[in-house]
Amino acid sequence: MKQYFIFSILIIQILFSCSPNQKNENNESLAHVETIKDQHTRANIEEIRTTHLHLELDINFENKIIYGVARHQMSENNIDHAIFDIKGLEIIKTTVGEKEETAADFTISDDDELLGAALTVKIEPGTQFINIYYQTTENSEALDWLPAELTEGKVHPYLYTQGQAILTRSWIPLQDSPMNRITYSADITVPSELIAVMSADNPTEKNDEGKYHFMMKQKIPSYLIALAVGDLVYTSLGENCGIYSEKELEDACAYEFGDLPKMISAAEGLYGEYLWDQYDIVMLPYSFPFGGMENPRLTFANPTILAGDRSSTSVVAHELAHSWSGNLVTNATWDDFWLNEGFTVYFENRIMEEIYGKETADILATIEYQDLTASITDIGQSEFPEDTRLKLELNDRNPDEGMTDIAYVKGAFFLRTIEQSVGREKHDSFLSQYFQDHAFQSITTEIFVEDLKNKLLDPNAISFNIDEWIYQEGLPENHLKIKSQRLEKMVAIAEKSKTGKDIFSSDFKDAERNDFITQEWLTFFRTLSPETSIATMTQLDAQFKFSSDANAIVKSDWFKLSAQTHYREQSPEMQKYLIKIGRRWLIEGIYQILMDSDDAQDHHFARETFEKAKNGYHFVSRSTIEGIVKK
Repeated sequence: MKQYFIFSILIIQILFSCSPNQKNENNESLAHVETIKDQHTRANIEEIRTTHLHLELDINFENKIIYGVARHQMSENNIDHAIFDIKGLEIIKTTVGEKEETAADFTISDDDELLGAALTVKIEPGTQFINIYYQTTENSEALDWLPAELTEGKVHPYLYTQGQAILTRSWIPLQDSPMNRITYSADITVPSELIAVMSADNPTEKNDEGKYHFMMKQKIPSYLIALAVGDLVYTSLGENCGIYSEKELEDACAYEFGDLPKMISAAEGLYGEYLWDQYDIVMLPYSFPFGGMENPRLTFANPTILAGDRSSTSVVAHELAHSWSGNLVTNATWDDFWLNEGFTVYFENRIMEEIYGKETADILATIEYQDLTASITDIGQSEFPEDTRLKLELNDRNPDEGMTDIAYVKGAFFLRTIEQSVGREKHDSFLSQYFQDHAFQSITTEIFVEDLKNKLLDPNAISFNIDEWIYQEGLPENHLKIKSQRLEKMVAIAEKSKTGKDIFSSDFKDAERNDFITQEWLTFFRTLSPETSIATMTQLDAQFKFSSDANAIVKSDWFKLSAQTHYREQSPEMQKYLIKIGRRWLIEGIYQILMDSDDAQDHHFARETFEKAKNGYHFVSRSTIEGIVKK
């Protein structure tokens, strides 16, 4: 995810202004709000906005269609039309009115490949309620309809949505911009043997009718509206947290996320009260394109984080941290995406340090730094080298292109370096106030910079190279340096192997794979040379069983190294892995290495595997991998 920064922000209109102490019905701060131009929506949110959305949906697995009504309650207005975003939807009719509906004329613009179409509904000035009757289609990109064989239980089908960044418009007609925060409710009908859960208050048991009601009383951006439907059971993990999963994964989930109550407590101790009431997780099938998605009240998670040793629980710490950075305080546009992810990676690391200690936190940060330096090199050689800036300019580009290690890790190291300059106590006090001041708001990078200068740096007489970090390419020289002795040891072993020394009779003598944690193996693989001999690869695989028995994250880096070294004895295992795993981060690099190879055999293998795997990938992963193998 990449781009170049905006030199100026177009201020369109001040919608409303009020005292910083004024509260709305949800006790949310309504401090002075400005509207800027979001290039990724067709909606006229500067003139009229949805304030509450109610959904009435019927989930039809037989036809793979959602039949629905989206009922929009609108802001005060003096305009004769409202524009909504749609993509891959069939609009049946539109009406106005709450209890007594009357027909309203509508038009649909030409379809844009990236943004979809603009649905314009004609209204009378002052109209409060607009109702859109619609159904999804096979082109509704947010939806992943999974047959039973792709679930753990193999009996019932599964459906989930993935709306970030601009895909919610493909299953709900709405004003799809992170600037417009809304409350929502829903009445959803599903087959009686299944249960529906949403990013809202949720049931914990099925009912005989298959009818479920949901309410999200806190205001959220549209990309956080989410739905999952499957044969799920609920496991409580604490007073206000638990996990939904297929029963086959119930025990593994209960173990892996057993520290969730501690994480919530640690997060609140750092940056204030958790304001979303309940924090649950739903474990999705392997096709889910991400490790986790921070849908409020209900994090969506991928089974690849079930490592068996809690070495991937940082993913949950990350999604929990989003309850403050991202969900509570949101990027106003996708050019400001680093405000979500940079803050969250920093916060995640602080949670991990609080629970598991500084050594663990430093190991995680070191791995992130490895990823960041590789990304800076790759992006610097790409079509958009300016994408190594934190503030991006994504006009006419898919905002997914901005979801790289730059936003996540460069953003986190920016905050870590500031912490080093001002001291942790002052830094924490600033961040706590930041989350409080901008709670339930969508803000720009420039608003954050103003806060940073006025509330932290200037009062403490600290000079800091803000512009270099945010608006210039690459990683500033003054970035915080982090070391890990455990990872340095793995680097040393790999370097020894590269010089031809025997590591199997010394460092790895009688060693087993589980003697080392996931991050240690990643460091080892990344230090080994692409010229590593097939004999060494074979011996590593025989001793540690990376191809067959390692967890999904270790396998990902192992298969990358296998592709680089042309270690093809494991090709059947690699293909099984790429067919099963839909998490984009774990498979994209493998395909890329195969396609970058000078060997046509690698290209054939990548394309053949993608053809077998693509129907099990969500649109997000499928489109990314398709772009790689068809170059």
